[in-house]
Amino acid sequence: MINRYEIKEVSSIWSDETKFKYFFQVEMALLSALAKKKVIPDVVASFNNAKIDLKRINELESQVHHDVIAFTTSISEQVDLSARKYFHFGCTSSDIIDSALSLQIKDSLVIEEKALSELIQSLWLKACETRDLFTLGRSHGMYAEPMSFGTKFLSYVSELVRRRDELISFKENLTGQMSGAVGNYTVLSPEIEVEVMKTLQLKIEPVSTQVIPRDHLVTLANIQSGIANALERLAIEIRHLHRSDVGEVVEGFKPGQKGSSTMPHKKNPIASENISGLARVIRSHQNIANENTLLWHERDISHSSSERIWLPDSFGLCTYILRRSKRMIDELFINKEVITNKTQNSFQTLSSFILHELILKTNLTREEIYEKVQKISFNARDLNDFSSQLKTSFPDVEMDFMKEFDPQKIYSKKVEQIFQRVEKEII
Repeated sequence: MINRYEIKEVSSIWSDETKFKYFFQVEMALLSALAKKKVIPDVVASFNNAKIDLKRINELESQVHHDVIAFTTSISEQVDLSARKYFHFGCTSSDIIDSALSLQIKDSLVIEEKALSELIQSLWLKACETRDLFTLGRSHGMYAEPMSFGTKFLSYVSELVRRRDELISFKENLTGQMSGAVGNYTVLSPEIEVEVMKTLQLKIEPVSTQVIPRDHLVTLANIQSGIANALERLAIEIRHLHRSDVGEVVEGFKPGQKGSSTMPHKKNPIASENISGLARVIRSHQNIANENTLLWHERDISHSSSERIWLPDSFGLCTYILRRSKRMIDELFINKEVITNKTQNSFQTLSSFILHELILKTNLTREEIYEKVQKISFNARDLNDFSSQLKTSFPDVEMDFMKEFDPQKIYSKKVEQIFQRVEKEII
């Protein structure tokens, strides 16, 4: 993770020193289980004062070229001869590595889930703030019909709640293993594995071969990609509304901030552009996770090197863009005057309302009415001309309903029902 986008709480979880602390946590859980089942003497206390000595581990790894052996040796050196032989008893490297990896993932998910929940709350508050502000919805980038500006934000709330629920489910179902060299419990037993996972608060991997199957991490990468998709969709919406020719929103602009090295007038949507760019990196991890499922026989380590990169990067970048999205939403300026003026002056967007009123008030076919209203919408110069042409084209119809077109009256109750549905999801 480069410094520019680093989240310290996340990167600390994925540092070498912390990784070995997770290894030690798993090893101690194994020692306790072995002692409880009377497979070995109770030597747990002998290891209580052992420390993670990263310098020593690195020295040993330069000789043995195996990080788990270097770690176990560095710990064993610190305890009595009578106890050290029981450290790493009966397990294989992947029992330690993969169970520890699940602990790393779990702690990373706690941080990410918190950032996600905080963004959901910010989006909800912004949605409530703009619920009664009516804007022009767009279809194919073209003006469509009036809508609550708040439902724009509500859409992201609903999507991110789904991703949050998936993250929580994934976290609660993380698995560990303690099954030996090819998952056949040569020395250990399923009963010992149960004890170890109870201590670690992990579920048991049903069939672990020698590693926990990597399709779990594909699921994780898919959820992270889904979060990235939602945030880039939000970012794209902000970028479009921020454009000079649209001018409906402006990202927060701090005192002293500059938008261009040569154009002093510019306020660029830098947060949303940053989010779009990093979302692409997060989505790229899906491909790596998929390819890492394809290991030879019961196990190889072709997955290991890439996981050292993509997992910490994915957690770090997801947390980063979640926090940046929250700041962007919290500081977003919404130009209510511009939005309201467009809604009031874009008379063509009345066409759907008028079409259905005329279906109810005339004996003409839908196709005949559609054709007439379409022609008037294309040709009218302003609202008065629009109304005049309607009266000419439909002389037998009272046009009182034209005066009744008030987005607030027509949509408010329906918008409130949508908000109530989403509020239940949040709670």
